[in-house]
Amino acid sequence: MDELSGGVVDKVDPESAAFINASGLAKVSPIGMGLYRIEPVGKVGSVRTASVQLEVRPKDRLGLSRLLFLLSYAGEQGFGEHLVEAAEHPDLWSALAESLSQLADRALSRGVLQGYLTVEESLRRVKGRIRISDQISRRPGMMVPLEVSYDEFTEDIAENRILRAALERMGQVPGVRPDVLSRLRQLKGKLDAVTRLQSGAPLPPWRASRMNARYHAVLRLAEVILRNASAEAGVGKQQTASFVVDMGQVFEEFVGTALRSAMSAYPGEMRLQYGAILNEAVRDSDRLTVRPDAVHFLGGRPVVVYDTKYKAASDAGASVSADHYQLLAYCTALRVPTAWLVYAGPGEIKLRRILNTDIDIVEYPLDLSRPPSEILAALADLAEQSWGEVVRQAVADLPGQDG
Repeated sequence: MDELSGGVVDKVDPESAAFINASGLAKVSPIGMGLYRIEPVGKVGSVRTASVQLEVRPKDRLGLSRLLFLLSYAGEQGFGEHLVEAAEHPDLWSALAESLSQLADRALSRGVLQGYLTVEESLRRVKGRIRISDQISRRPGMMVPLEVSYDEFTEDIAENRILRAALERMGQVPGVRPDVLSRLRQLKGKLDAVTRLQSGAPLPPWRASRMNARYHAVLRLAEVILRNASAEAGVGKQQTASFVVDMGQVFEEFVGTALRSAMSAYPGEMRLQYGAILNEAVRDSDRLTVRPDAVHFLGGRPVVVYDTKYKAASDAGASVSADHYQLLAYCTALRVPTAWLVYAGPGEIKLRRILNTDIDIVEYPLDLSRPPSEILAALADLAEQSWGEVVRQAVADLPGQDG
């Protein structure tokens, strides 16, 4: 179903209904005679059990490759469009599994990546360097064993741990095609010497470099899978899987990250999720605060504000008036003359001049159905236009200028 749809009525077994509700992807309510009403709740993704597969797709029928592009860029990792070689299968799980298989096979085609791992051990001989503070605190007055740390060249590095975890997770998804499942298991077998990540543990950090370049694409997909998907034995030991994302949050993070990168070409700095005080108050408890998605500063002073809305005014449940009230409050609190409202969808740029004020609010559409290169070009255009408005306003404020 589409994320903006009113839902459907269908037969669902109670165990699957409970799992879908727990996943957060949709609300499943019994209406009698074994039927349930299934309604989207603002998330997109897929839930699969032994008897049910539910998919809630982004508005405008965005495909998996576009969703992965937004997810990865929001994580400041930046897929190139050519790296997201996700076959657009009829269901999300098949596309994810096939994409992971292809990218992992390419990454491991020249063997398992090796790198240096810092190891801390207690030894009876010196190896690497002695950790003096640990030696004194743990073994005061003792010469052996020694607390040492050294670098070991090994396959057991963060990149391989992340890749192994993603291959394992996708291999547990019910209904994956046998040939793809076989490939996932074969690829995971090449990493059997790598430490298995504990369930729920944070992903180990890694840094993109020339040495691990062949892993970049698969690691970015692997992180998306590990952060947004789960697969496990559920009720009755049946396999269940869920991949759930909040498109509003993804859109906000994507625009913030990409816009900050585009605005780096101009003077000043951009701050995301900037908090400002809206009213005068004697007590802290009486203060009202606002938090626009992005504010650009010049010389320590805010000069332009941006806010994102995944739901455009034409979408069900969206309110153009409420959005503009919010942006008017941002401009007033920050003493900024112009605010840019970035919303997801096609359309034309609209300028709205607020009566009895010097405040302009500009609606800027961002069509997510376009290729990634064009989406980023549109945000670069937004940066150029908004900076041009800052310059125009600065000139108008010069002494002797009449605006």
